[in-house]
Parts: sequence; C-alpha cells; structure tokens
Amino acid sequence: MTNDGSKFISKYLMLLSGLLLSLFGSVANAQEINDKWKFQLNDPGERWQQPDFSDSEWSDADGGFGTHGTPAARIGQVWDTDSIWLRKSFDLKSVPSKPALLVHHDEDAEVYLNGKLVAKLSGYSTQYHTVPLEPTQASAIHVGKNLMAVHCVQKTGGQFIDVHVVDSQNVPTLPKPELSTKPFQSELITKWGAEVTAENAWTEYPRPQLQRSNWTNLNGNWAYAITSNQSEMPAEWAGEILVPFPLESKLGGVQRLLDSEESLWYRRSFEGTPTEGKRTLLNFEAVDYQCEAFVNGKPVGSHTGGNTPFTFDITDALKAGRNELIVRVEDATEEWQLRGKQTLNARGIWYTQVSGIWQTVWIEEVASQHISDLKIMTDAKAGSITIAVDREGSAPVEIKVKDDGKVVASATIESESATLAIPNAKLWSPDTPHLYTIEATMLDSEGAVLDQIQSYAGIRDVGKVKDTNGNWRFTLNGEVIFHWGPLDQGWWPDGLLTPPSDEAMLFDIEWLKSSGFNMIRKHIKVEPRRYYYHCDRLGMMVWQDQVSGGSGEGAWPKWTRLDPNPIDASWPAEPHAQFMRELEWMIDSLENHPSIVCWVPFNEAWGQHLTMEVGKWTVERDPSRLVNIASGGNFWPVGDIVDEHRYPHPGFPFKLNTNGRFDDFIKVIGEFGGHGYPVKGHLWDTNRRNWGYGGLPETKAEYKDRYTTSIEKLKELQQQGIAAGVYTQTTDVEGEINGLMTYDRKVIKIPADELAELHEPLLEPVD
Repeated sequence: MTNDGSKFISKYLMLLSGLLLSLFGSVANAQEINDKWKFQLNDPGERWQQPDFSDSEWSDADGGFGTHGTPAARIGQVWDTDSIWLRKSFDLKSVPSKPALLVHHDEDAEVYLNGKLVAKLSGYSTQYHTVPLEPTQASAIHVGKNLMAVHCVQKTGGQFIDVHVVDSQNVPTLPKPELSTKPFQSELITKWGAEVTAENAWTEYPRPQLQRSNWTNLNGNWAYAITSNQSEMPAEWAGEILVPFPLESKLGGVQRLLDSEESLWYRRSFEGTPTEGKRTLLNFEAVDYQCEAFVNGKPVGSHTGGNTPFTFDITDALKAGRNELIVRVEDATEEWQLRGKQTLNARGIWYTQVSGIWQTVWIEEVASQHISDLKIMTDAKAGSITIAVDREGSAPVEIKVKDDGKVVASATIESESATLAIPNAKLWSPDTPHLYTIEATMLDSEGAVLDQIQSYAGIRDVGKVKDTNGNWRFTLNGEVIFHWGPLDQGWWPDGLLTPPSDEAMLFDIEWLKSSGFNMIRKHIKVEPRRYYYHCDRLGMMVWQDQVSGGSGEGAWPKWTRLDPNPIDASWPAEPHAQFMRELEWMIDSLENHPSIVCWVPFNEAWGQHLTMEVGKWTVERDPSRLVNIASGGNFWPVGDIVDEHRYPHPGFPFKLNTNGRFDDFIKVIGEFGGHGYPVKGHLWDTNRRNWGYGGLPETKAEYKDRYTTSIEKLKELQQQGIAAGVYTQTTDVEGEINGLMTYDRKVIKIPADELAELHEPLLEPVD
C-alpha cells in the first residue's frame, strides 16, 4: 500500500470517529448510569444540598429508593419513611446538548445540581419520564465532577425516588438493580442469643411427650454451600452454619437470602453403631421447605412442608464409625407453599424469609419392634385417660400412670387402646395445671423390655355452654372461662423463627402468665414441641393457628369479614392437598398437649379456600377441641366460633347477626389493640417506618391510656356476649412496634403486675 493510501485511511478513520462522537457523544457525556448514593432519613439541616457539605456520616446504598410493589419501581434500597435526602457525585467530560432529568418520583421531590434547585416535582409518577432542563437550570451543570442532591417526601401509598442526568435525545436504558443476597442485618440481639454457642445450641430433648433415654443431638456447626444447580452436590463448601438456626438469621452465622432457583446444602459427620435388631432413626423437628437427606451418599428420605417434624429410617445406609450426613433444601418462600409471615420483600406485617433447618436435628436407636406414638385422650367428668398405641410390631405395651412418682393406674394394651380410670382425678386448668406421668413399656414374649418411653397427660375437657342471655361461652372442665391472651407470633431478632434457646422461649410464656393472661393465640406458626410442653406445665391455654400460604391471583379471596354471602379462594388440587397434609401433620404432632384448646385453620382471608370442607374435616379430626375456622376471616357457618378483628380498640358487628347467623357460635374478638410504642435503641431498623395501629402516641402515658381504654371496652363487650379477646401482641416484630415488650425482650413497656391488675376484671365470672 502506498503512503498516500495510508494517509487516506487515517484521515477517513479520524472523520468517522468525529462523526460517531457527534452522534453519540451526548450519551457518553450524560451521567453514567450508576446507583451509588448517600442517603439520610432525618433532616440533615442547612446546606445539605451544597457540594461542600460533608455527607461522610450518611448511609451508602444503591438506588432507587422505595417500597416493592410501587409501579415501575426498580428497588435497590427499601425506603418506607416519610422523607429521604439523597446525594451522589457524577463526572462529565462535556455538558449534554439537551440535558434532562430521567426521574420517577412518589411523591413530592426537589432536585438540586451543584447546590442549585433545578426541579420541584409535585405529586407522583407511575413510570420513569424525562424532565428537560431550561438553560438557566442547565447552567448548573459543568464539566468534571458534579453533585446531585434530592429530597423526596412520602405522604400515602407506595413510594419511590430515582433521578439521573441524561441527554433527552438519547435516553439510556436503566439497568436492573443488583439483586441483594443479604437480608436486613439488625444490631438487635436477645440476652439468650448473645450466649449461644455451637456447644449449647438447643441441647434439650425435643419431643417431651415421647421421650427415650438414648438419643444423639446433631445440632451445632455444619458445613454449608449454596448452589444454582439444584441437583448436583457442591464441589466446595462455603463455610459453617449453626444448626438449628435458619440461613437468614444472625445466630446461624451466614445471613444469606436463598433464591427459589438455588439449593442450600448441609453436611456433617456423626458416629454410627449399627446393632442387630435395632433401627436408627434420623429426626428433623422442622426444615423449611423441601428437603432430601443422604447418608454416606445414599438417599434416605425426602420431605415437603416447613413447619412440622418428620423422621427418616437410615439403618440401611449406616455403617460403623464415621458417617456422612448431607441435607439438600429448596425454598421458594412464596408461591403456594405454607409460609405464614415470611416474604421475599420484608415490610409492614411481612417479615424476613426463613430457609433451611430451623429446629433440632437428632438421632435415636430403637428396637425393630418399638412404640411409634401415643395418642392420649382424657375425660374430666369420668376422671379417665385413654391411650392408643401406634407401634412397629405387635408386642404388648404396659402402661403405668404415675402421680408424684406413685402408680395410680395401669393397663396392658394388646391391640389398640385402653382407658384408665384415675382415682380422685386432678384436673388440668390454668390455675391448677396438673400433669400425670405416663410410662409405656413394650415387652417381648419373654418379658424383656424392647422399648420404653415416657410421656404425660393433663386431664381436662374443652366445651361450650349458653349463658342466661343465650350467648355461647367457653368452658373448661364444665366451668365457664373467658379466654384472654395475646397474639403471639414467635419471632426473634437473632433467630427469626427459631427461638435463641429453650430458656428464651420459656421467658415469653412465663411473662405472659404473670401478666394475667390465661391463653395465647399462636399466630400462623408451629413452635418447637417444647413450647407446648411449657404451656402444659405452666397452665397456659393455646389457640393454634395453621400456617397460611397461597400466592397469585385467586389464592386469597376478597376479604368480606363477617358480612353475609362470603366467598372462597380457588386453590388448585395439589396445593390444597398439601395444605391438608400439613394441617393433619400439625394436629397429629400436637394433639396430646392439654394446653391446646382450639384449632384455627385460617387467619383472616389469607389463602381461605374450601372453608366448609376444611372446617368439617377439622371438627371430625379432633372433636375434643373447638374450631375457629377463620379468625377474622370470611365467616362461614362451620366449627364453633365467629371471630372479628378490630383495630385499634375492640368491637364486634352484632348488627350483622341477621336471621340468627351467629346464634350457634361463640362470639370472640380474635385480634384488637396493636398500640405502638417505639423504644429507642431497641428497634429492628431505625431507618424504616416503625408503626402501630391507630398511629403512635406521643408519650408513654398516652400509650398506657390507649391500652387501658381497650381493656375497658373489651370488658363492656364481654357483658354483651363476647367470650374471648386476643390483644396484638406479645412483642414488637421487625417494623411492628405494637408489642407489650420490645423485639429483643429487653424492655417491658407495661410491667407485668400492672397488666395483671388491669386484666383481673376480665377473668371474673360473667353474670
């Protein structure tokens, strides 16, 4: 090629470069799209929008800022307070020829460039749009480093703010915000959580009503890994997780969100001692949500359902000495699965998702013939205990009922069950929570012990009766009793769904008892079985909710409360079948506890479907208890209870009792109150809208006055036929600050003795 040819090509490339620069240079010169901001939620004072203002104490986050569900919002950082102040820097090589703001705001916003107000935006937008800058406004932009400062005010509904400088003729496409894998990490921790170690993590025997002496606790540090391929075992392990605390929790040590397309893997070793004629059982108290287990590389079982215990027989995979246990978990959190208050986007009344093992894992060795379960029924009027035995094999089972160590009744069960009359039977009640010890022994043909377990029973009858005004009332052992308790969700700042310890869990129950409550509504959560054991021995009645679920259009019906002509959601066949399986598993695992007096299949209209069918099934499944088919939900005439939710003060729509619709049902107020009171230094997140029902009081005295007013109104309603009240709630939970104590259980908002005095009139006999 000649020198002239080379010069021509060089000149041509220079001209082409200039043309491209003229065509696209304005895009390059506009602010590069990045979402790195400094933000502040409290008024920063004067000059906050000026370039020389120091924002070193402000928080860092990726934009945009707002709440999930706001139309067209791309959330990088959740913001749900009333105001936010933002600052970020950007560099320009030249000023765009047609400068504009690319903005999406909800609601009012002010935008400053290099300290100059360039836009004052009223109301809200529903999508990103450009706001051209007039020459006087554009003059604030210069080559080099620039500062954008934004103030946005939120008034109602969803909220969002995001702003970029662009060229209005070449508006770039905004990237999707980076998906966070970290849950919100609060500084809150309970005093029990601060003491948790791998050596003391939930060391108690987990099944109080079927106890054996020989068992191995597998709680402690396990290796963990997270893979995007859900079937292949991980090649490498990421570190350690403390079982039984969930993946997202502080106490688990990982604090990682699990995506629906990922698998969470666990691995640990344990010592095996295979014995001829014995079976080795691997027990999981609860794993959220689907899991499969492998011992020495062999699959030993799988389970779907995140809230109840299950067992795998691992005998055939076991070897003497060291064995390897691997557990794979999948958890979509939402969709149709039963999840309660868990959500992918924690906000308001919806809390941090929970994945993986969240209750005790343990091993026990049993004989080939052994007791699988006991089913215990009692009759207070007859003073008797009926015991049915589920067993592997056909060997007889000797039953001894003991009181204070002395045998007071005995029987041998050859086939299914036996009824034992208890002399001078002592009945179970909140005032006298008497428990009888039960010893069950399986014997071979030679009289040798094959299996022996220990259990207990509380003799009591649950019922209902009409008062002289025709209102139905609850009875316990034939006596009228007003059910009075808190809504108790069982969440913890350090363990999420997992209490930090047995002692911590016990603290809540004991404090509620000392505060004058005789009942707890366990709200859409199934607790560790030791929770109900403590309620049994302390004398605390329990309304037990089924865990709610369902997702998508049609999964939740329109909420009509107690209005006539209710409607149901429509669930596909398999999600409904899984709902019923988990309802059966919950009742099956808890039905021996005398403390449980009521089943609650649905909360409000959350996933409420086939109400009559579910209600009739529950009544037939356990006729020994009352059924509250849908606490606060759409009323259908099934079960025993009609339940209204009313905030902040209690109330009941008596006028809706047209044509005697409620006449055959016990009238209760299943939720009320929710009076909020923030305690500085004990909030889950100071940068969110912490709230309570009816707005927040200005003083502690006003908070106490609101609570007292609610109790007085409940007492009036009691005289009108209301038979139970449930106050929201025991503790603050994440952004809800309407607890009687703070989320970390370190501050009691109203002392227990004051509460007990306030509550005493509710527990007096009703005329």
